Amino acid sequence: MIRLSGTKHLLGHRLWIKDFPKPTKQIQIPYLIVGGGISGLSAARQFHKKGISDFLMVELENHLGGNSSNGENKYSKYPLGAHYLPLPNFQDKELLHFLEEEKIILGYTEKGFPIFDELQLTFAPDERLFYKNNWQEGVVPKEGNLVSDDLEFDKFFKKMDVFRTAKGEDQKYLFDIPLYLSSKDEKTRALDKITMKQWFKDNYFTSEPLFNYIDYCCKDDFGLGIEYVSAWAGIHYFAGRKQDSTPEKHDSVLTWPEGNSRLANHLKKYTKDKTLKNHLVYEVKVENNKVIAKAFDDVNKTSVEIIADKVIMSSPQFVNQYLIKDRKVFTKDFHYTPWLLATLVVNDLSDNFSFPLSWDNVIYDAKGLGYVYDQHQTVNQVQDKKVITYYYSFSSADLKKTRKELYKKDKEYWKQFVLNDLKVAHKDIEECTEDIEVFLLGHGMISPAPGFIFGEAKKNAKQHIQNKIYFAHSDLSGISIFEEAFHQGINVVNEIVDGTTVDS
Repeated sequence: MIRLSGTKHLLGHRLWIKDFPKPTKQIQIPYLIVGGGISGLSAARQFHKKGISDFLMVELENHLGGNSSNGENKYSKYPLGAHYLPLPNFQDKELLHFLEEEKIILGYTEKGFPIFDELQLTFAPDERLFYKNNWQEGVVPKEGNLVSDDLEFDKFFKKMDVFRTAKGEDQKYLFDIPLYLSSKDEKTRALDKITMKQWFKDNYFTSEPLFNYIDYCCKDDFGLGIEYVSAWAGIHYFAGRKQDSTPEKHDSVLTWPEGNSRLANHLKKYTKDKTLKNHLVYEVKVENNKVIAKAFDDVNKTSVEIIADKVIMSSPQFVNQYLIKDRKVFTKDFHYTPWLLATLVVNDLSDNFSFPLSWDNVIYDAKGLGYVYDQHQTVNQVQDKKVITYYYSFSSADLKKTRKELYKKDKEYWKQFVLNDLKVAHKDIEECTEDIEVFLLGHGMISPAPGFIFGEAKKNAKQHIQNKIYFAHSDLSGISIFEEAFHQGINVVNEIVDGTTVDS
């Protein structure tokens, strides 16, 4: 069986023509949050921490979580987007507190290091790579390299170690998480003006396995590969995480069968009885010192008018440009890579057993980013069937054109596309697959092309409108990771309630 699904892009496309019925009812509320992704959910949590409960969240989908959502079949839950959280930086106390609240951190050692729940850390083996017809441990190719390749890998990682600990004259790390904590060092920020491929060449790297590895890493976090992504962003992938929240400097991750939907579920409790799902906000404007938002109820096919004192737009900028007047002038510089996810139920996953099935399984020189084994974190490891989720980012020079082509293909095309890519490592995957669900994300994640992270478009899009309409989304940081969205939500509420702003 094969199914093709995705976000409500067809309903979203109605924003272009706005053929919605006139509102037949009205809601008045002090605070409105538009968008139920991680930024919006984090804002709801921060309102709660400030003692504010009089707010409403409006979400287009029939669930909350955005890119941190999940599906489920009779064998396992599985991610429909983000699927892990690396161990946070030790100085990120806000995130540590959240993880402590949700019993992901169980306490602290005498030296102050967090104690993570071992059942929520990736079980061993956590990573493997199919390289030169064999599986090997880790995603960095080791067995089968030329001596020159190994030397370049060593040189590259030494450079990344320097970037990880280096600080600017302002005594801030050159690369940090969240991004607004990073140094304003101009020489380092200049890396945002070139591609990671150009940086690779400028530093006299030539190794194909190294090029392939960096390309994989860039696609993993940014959607765009080494040829198109900003060099600052590419280096940030390796240098932004300090690996300092464990005494052993472990580079581990927190993960769950449903991926980061687990984290979204922890945040959802702050929105109980405060959410309108299946509602598409199609207009937001300031009028008579109030914010007027109009939303279409996709279930009842009616519209509602919501009058608020303040509105947080936790929706992405490609949506906001259709909701608020005069936004298109800078949102044209926001680039979003489309993604494909495919969850397969297989009766077997035979390979050469040179290294066992792991949580993350990467296939060298394949088109996609490999797959995660969704049942890896399940304590009961005796499974009738195996469930895996395959990831593919449509990295290209023209993401708009690529997005248009995405929806022209039918489910049989995508089924074969996925199976053919997996055949590189699993020759009999087609015969072993019993069920496949393909999930398409037309605007999968913000992708930091050169010039964006420190550019004017992002800076302008962040500015509030008349102290009434505020913005919070990971695309306003430039990197689509949980930490960025989480802090966006916190910062926007602090700005609204306390008047405090962060300097980025």
